[in-house]
Amino acid sequence: MEEGEVSGAENGGNERKVVKNRKRKSNRGQNSDSDSEKGRHQLKRRKKCEIPELSNLRDRERVEQILTSMRNAGPNTLQVISDFDMTLTRFSFNGKRCPTSYNILEHSKLISEDCKAKLKNLLDTYYPIEIDSTRSVEEKLPLMVEWWTKAHELLVQQKIIKDDLALAVRESEAMLREGYQQFFDHLHQLSVPLLIFSAGVGDVLEEVIRQAGVFHPNVKVFSNYMDFDESGVLRAFKGELIHIYNKREGALLNTEHFKELQSRCNVLLLGDSLGDLNMADGVMDLENILKIGYLNDKVDERRESYLNSYDIVLEKDETMDVPNAILRYITGQ
Repeated sequence: MEEGEVSGAENGGNERKVVKNRKRKSNRGQNSDSDSEKGRHQLKRRKKCEIPELSNLRDRERVEQILTSMRNAGPNTLQVISDFDMTLTRFSFNGKRCPTSYNILEHSKLISEDCKAKLKNLLDTYYPIEIDSTRSVEEKLPLMVEWWTKAHELLVQQKIIKDDLALAVRESEAMLREGYQQFFDHLHQLSVPLLIFSAGVGDVLEEVIRQAGVFHPNVKVFSNYMDFDESGVLRAFKGELIHIYNKREGALLNTEHFKELQSRCNVLLLGDSLGDLNMADGVMDLENILKIGYLNDKVDERRESYLNSYDIVLEKDETMDVPNAILRYITGQ
């Protein structure tokens, strides 16, 4: 055998080694591709839970788990429960406070100057108590009842005519939050119920929604409604008084309505006060609830209590951007 030649056995052995090495490299390549693919899928899954609009969360991981669970369950299991004044409506615009449903009446031509002054005095007296983070709910409760009762008595004395309410709303500076059209229309298109629990005036807030063109059939309002006589003149308010701290009772009183929504076990809750947190107490077979809180006023003083109570806190945010982003995610759109 000449120098430089390799025997058949040796040559065969070398060939087998080369083939094995090639297989190992190929397997490593396949494993690498597989790992890379898994990584891409995991990254994709993580990205699905990332909603750019989300910030100021108490527990991001928990929020993402709730959102993923809601998305997997689908829009047919969802219902939205919301406050109205300063939650669906703007708190301010161009540095000026926007009116609540009560303020719409207070600032209208339907109310005498004397009555306006008295209502303003009630607001100046009781609103600081409502948002005082140093007082307990138990301490505030009787004072809120006192405020609402006095306000209703003053309004009844004005003998407001039902047919004049639409004009009062039209002439007011009440505004739904930016992005409201998408919010209301999206829920309507997917037949997702929107339940509004409000301590305001039901007749007035319904007119605000109606004039905005979004009072769809899926919207149901629970609020303080006016009782008009045969001539259409206000004579009283109907039923039990709903104020900021008894919405839980209002929710529980409407368990018949919640029975109709028994399959809607996932709740998106929107509020602007700690009293709004119990609005979903009447929901049956509740599986997931995500609570979004609008912190409109006295932000520094109240931030901690809101972060301890709501899953997502929106500070001085006059838009529906976050609720809209969440709805798009949950509904896969």
